[in-house]
Amino acid sequence: MNADLIRLGENARRAAGALMVAAAPAKNAALEAIARTLEENAAEIFAANAEDIAAGKASGIAPNLLDRMLLDEKRLAGIVKGVRQVAALKDPIGEVLHAETLPNGLIVSQMRVPLGVVGMIYEARPNVTVDAAVLCLKSGNAVILRGSKDILRSNICLVKLMRQALTEAGLDPDCIALVEDPSRETATAFMKLSGYLDVLIPRGGAGLIRSTVENATVPVIETGTGNCHVYVDKDADLEKALPILMNAKTQRTSVCNACESLLIHRAVADAFGPAAVKALLEKGVVIHGDETARTWDSHILPATEEDYYKEYLALELSVKVVDSAEEAIAHINKYSTKHSDCIVSENYTTVKKFLLGVDSACVYANASTRFSDGFEFGLGAEIGISTQKLHARGPMGLTALTTYKYVVLGEGQVRG
Repeated sequence: MNADLIRLGENARRAAGALMVAAAPAKNAALEAIARTLEENAAEIFAANAEDIAAGKASGIAPNLLDRMLLDEKRLAGIVKGVRQVAALKDPIGEVLHAETLPNGLIVSQMRVPLGVVGMIYEARPNVTVDAAVLCLKSGNAVILRGSKDILRSNICLVKLMRQALTEAGLDPDCIALVEDPSRETATAFMKLSGYLDVLIPRGGAGLIRSTVENATVPVIETGTGNCHVYVDKDADLEKALPILMNAKTQRTSVCNACESLLIHRAVADAFGPAAVKALLEKGVVIHGDETARTWDSHILPATEEDYYKEYLALELSVKVVDSAEEAIAHINKYSTKHSDCIVSENYTTVKKFLLGVDSACVYANASTRFSDGFEFGLGAEIGISTQKLHARGPMGLTALTTYKYVVLGEGQVRG
């Protein structure tokens, strides 16, 4: 076993023991210290990030992925705002979820408690470093972060500053730790850190998620991969449909809640399809379409089975014409990653059928999939968007980083 990882694990386990009983004011003071420290050291953060961006450009990283790596004044201000939003949230730890007095006089209740030590393995986004750290801190969990090598300098700087803030606030700095070795071997060893990690949360592309699920020996919460759909129904308000589609596809392409596939009911295909394709092509979107869609413009490429499964994370989209809402639902359930999917329709019955029938973490009627986000859902920052069903699903805020224990109060009862 990797000695450095064991040391991180032992330190995090110790820190978690103290953090789980820390009072809310102490945690909130530490969060404010983190926000203030990040603000005061913005120049240092930007300098570290600039080195990552320069190295990324030199190694040929695609522009849309470079965008995910970038920290500027606006994004850092958003990160700091998020820290303070988390501090303002109600502390979930110690909340009594249910209590009941049994016939024998025992009072049995469920109390919300931290998970313990959270392992976070992720790609490309330095904002995740701060979001994950502060959510874990507020929910009473220690966290060990393992970002990708592309943002290593940014992560080292951010974690150093957060640990400095914890020390100033009187909390153990090992509540937040970073795996600084970016090698694949260390990543695999991190996934097997049983006895130290209580849960492992991967956030990134399909390859990272698959590798984590296949290699981890600790419980995993899958997040991130987003092959999201917009379905334009025969009863859609087409004036609503086009802005929803364009926002979902082109507002920001490198995120997991961006639309990757457009489905159109055949009854409105010729009314909506050509106009939608024109708007998409004007934005530089590469379109892969079925036979019907390809009649609308000569620039549309043939869609393959692989295209329908693909999360492009770029100005690229698959398009398919369907004969019914039922066909749209079946297509989404087959090809999607169960992240976020939308129907545009004014027919209440069809909308209800779609919302019930599509097996995804977030389902929308007449709104862009880009709203799948902890901030937008009012959760404060999120640690990821879970696409699985056990423990947590959808944007994961504070309560998703907790479990519960039974607390039983008695007056001398013994079991007969």
